[in-house]
Amino acid sequence: MEKRIDTNAEAGLPAAPAIAKPADHPRVRSGRIGVLLMNLGTPEGTSYWPMRAYLKEFLSDRRVIEEPRWKWWPVLNLIILSTRPGRKGKDYATIWNKERDEGPLKTITRSQTAQLAQRLNAFAGERIVFDWAMRYGFPDVKSRIQHLQNEGCDRILFVPLYPQYAAPTTATACDHAFRALMEMRWQPAVRTVPAYHDDPAYIGALATSMRASLAKLDFEPQIILCSFHGMPKENLLKGDPYYCQCAKTWRLLRDALGLPEERFRMTFQSRFGPDEWLQPYTDETVKALAQGGAKSLAIVAPGFSADCLETLEELDGENREIFLHNGGEKFAYLPCLNDSAEGIDVIEALVRRELMGWV
Repeated sequence: MEKRIDTNAEAGLPAAPAIAKPADHPRVRSGRIGVLLMNLGTPEGTSYWPMRAYLKEFLSDRRVIEEPRWKWWPVLNLIILSTRPGRKGKDYATIWNKERDEGPLKTITRSQTAQLAQRLNAFAGERIVFDWAMRYGFPDVKSRIQHLQNEGCDRILFVPLYPQYAAPTTATACDHAFRALMEMRWQPAVRTVPAYHDDPAYIGALATSMRASLAKLDFEPQIILCSFHGMPKENLLKGDPYYCQCAKTWRLLRDALGLPEERFRMTFQSRFGPDEWLQPYTDETVKALAQGGAKSLAIVAPGFSADCLETLEELDGENREIFLHNGGEKFAYLPCLNDSAEGIDVIEALVRRELMGWV
């Protein structure tokens, strides 16, 4: 017989009598808690068809591309999905984890989950089940929710690993989870971890990680860029809090490091399409700094919980090249928190807080 949790005893009331199940009752696992870490996603390979499948799923999301379907669908299917998979596949190949044959985002998210489980199993034993999923690609959110329910989880904590809330990131991850719940006969109770852009544990971990990375350099950067993933300016005007949360992270991190504003600057990267995006743009700022006489530069990307294409290839690759080809001499990319001790500290603090009342 499965362990019975006596809530009456916890409330100081007389214990309720145990009710025996009929002999032919099917075995049903329950009483456990699931913790599901969720990140953006990664293709299954760097060749054309895996890249095409990943980009199609990603760029078909209405929260990512808000253009009307009649306008966007021909552009996506006739132009972008014909040309972009080949180019992006070559970019992914430069950062691919060849040993595991996967993108680094998978490798890091898997490690984050394993380390989190190791820490919290001592706290809650086998009552908590840990898993991870990708919004686009695999392992997909729906299958991992079903797996957690099969493991007896009737409560699940969703952990979108995006420090700053944005509709194209946090919301679309939660959308996918909620769609999966809509198809379930027996839904678990759920919670979601809110944005943690100003959480002291997050800011403290970023500052500690940056100091350690800067100490390893053989130069002191004249300027450090705090680069966040960009989004269309229209999203801000529609009420998305992303820009404001990025600005607060930047300000709190600047204060924690004791850096003046002119030396620690906020920029936005990865713009896509002809529309205006949040500014200043990272690549244009890097070029202007180099042409203006800056000889040393470092870039950090605190909006990413794990290194991925946008940090390893775009920042450490493309922007390094831009800086050095326009007069710069020394460049450094400071890694994300990833699965470092500081990175797991942040996730653990968030999960412990949001599990209160359940554990």
